[in-house]
Amino acid sequence: MAPATALTGRGLTFLLAATTSLALTSCEATAESSGALSGDRTVTVLAAASLTDVLAEIAADFEADHPGVTVETSFAASSTIVQQVNEGAPADVVALAGQQALEPLEQARRVSEPVVLTTNTLELAVPPDNPAAVDGVEDLTAAGLRLVVCQPEVPCGTAAATLFDRLGIDPQVASYEPDVRATLSKVALGEADVGVVYRTDVAAADGAVLGVEIPAQDNVVSSYPVLAVSGSPLALELIEEMLSARGQQHLADAGFGAP
Repeated sequence: MAPATALTGRGLTFLLAATTSLALTSCEATAESSGALSGDRTVTVLAAASLTDVLAEIAADFEADHPGVTVETSFAASSTIVQQVNEGAPADVVALAGQQALEPLEQARRVSEPVVLTTNTLELAVPPDNPAAVDGVEDLTAAGLRLVVCQPEVPCGTAAATLFDRLGIDPQVASYEPDVRATLSKVALGEADVGVVYRTDVAAADGAVLGVEIPAQDNVVSSYPVLAVSGSPLALELIEEMLSARGQQHLADAGFGAP
């Protein structure tokens, strides 16, 4: 556990001694007292766009178990998140899509060792009426097909490029989107015939798109690393919640794979 910042001041030391009666470790005592006295009971999470829905459920569980604590979440492409953290954006926990996305995160920003939170695979998303009659990956090179994928530097874009390499194809891409949810939105709005997204995004769309499976031998598995980027004890506790049986059940229900 990352040590919390020590509290100083003779009066504050006396207050802690008078009010803390439980047998806590020094780290736990400092963490609890720091939060209670400063009023800082917020944990900020920056996460990959594909985690949008499931992290809302995990955050709700965490807040219910920690009265007075607020989990603030912000979602974007993993490459954007890493850039923001490297530039000093305030955050406590970072959850990224793809191990490769973690590499540019500066070592000085890494307060805890990254662990794999979950895994995900790709799926083709098409509009409900499937106007281009996309039935599988063999249709991705069809003439006139409006194909959308994530930008190459984004994990879902990297995964799509890997998929195309495995298939031995070089399809024409109509547009590159900033993250997987933007890619999905293009399809749901009928502005694209097919998009390469994560299978969990198709499930979260709740009928706004249809999913076309990609054969397992061609599909790409992406691991999601999570780590603390601040010394807040709440950061480590939230990560524990994500990795708990309850957190993992939320992820499984959303279509994510085991770590």
